[in-house]
Amino acid sequence: MRRLVLIAALPLALAACQAQSPADPPADAPPPDVAAPDARAPEGAAPELPAYHWRLTDARDAGGQRLDALFVEGGKPLTVDFANGHLRISGGCNHGGGAYTVEGDTLRVQQFMSTQMACDQPLMALDAAAAEALQGDSEVRWEPAAGDRPPQLTLAGARGTLVFAGDPTVETRYGGPGETVFLEVAPERVACQHPLIPDHRCLQVREVRYDGQGLRVGEPGEWQPLYEEIEGYTHEPGVRNVLRLKRFERTDAPADASSVVYVLDMTVETESTQ
Repeated sequence: MRRLVLIAALPLALAACQAQSPADPPADAPPPDVAAPDARAPEGAAPELPAYHWRLTDARDAGGQRLDALFVEGGKPLTVDFANGHLRISGGCNHGGGAYTVEGDTLRVQQFMSTQMACDQPLMALDAAAAEALQGDSEVRWEPAAGDRPPQLTLAGARGTLVFAGDPTVETRYGGPGETVFLEVAPERVACQHPLIPDHRCLQVREVRYDGQGLRVGEPGEWQPLYEEIEGYTHEPGVRNVLRLKRFERTDAPADASSVVYVLDMTVETESTQ
């Protein structure tokens, strides 16, 4: 049975991507040239904020008591991301956030907006507690990374103190904003040559393009093997996907590896062909 699911319509974020060759074997093949999106941080934002995913490690109210509602046993940690003047939280039931500014050592977060999905109570309580803890003004304190310890962000406000550990974003890890491309991934892998892996089987991919309304334009590129995996993507045999990816150059690639890294941004389409 063939089943097609459109995951998302992509009006604006489908960004103009030029037709390129996605295959980059472990050799000296020239990388594709794609127009990079504008991923600059908002004016006035501390550069440390957008550079990391901020994972909550401790939270105390004004009296020093632990804010247990922000920690769900067995769940994902509350994570805060800053980009383009907006703060976004994840790890609870809903995705929420609000506009922010940084003035000196003060972070000012405006009123939150959130999706309205219903979940079990611990996650719903986390959403509410996170919005309450992050709204308003907080004093920003920084501790840079040291050895194996990641950088630390502390937000101290009238409601209490939140402590976060920084996990670098892909843009931070690969030294730039990356380039947006769209690849269609075939349902089955194909045999391909790898210098270190006998009988290696690669993803088979081709580039696709979209217009500003999220509609496909032009003809897809040629099917080609992709010699490395897509970071963040797990392929399921018998399922075809169209993926929006960030493409990064890496200058320190091993001799047996590609100089190009693809990182999953979102799944646009998925279709079961079985």
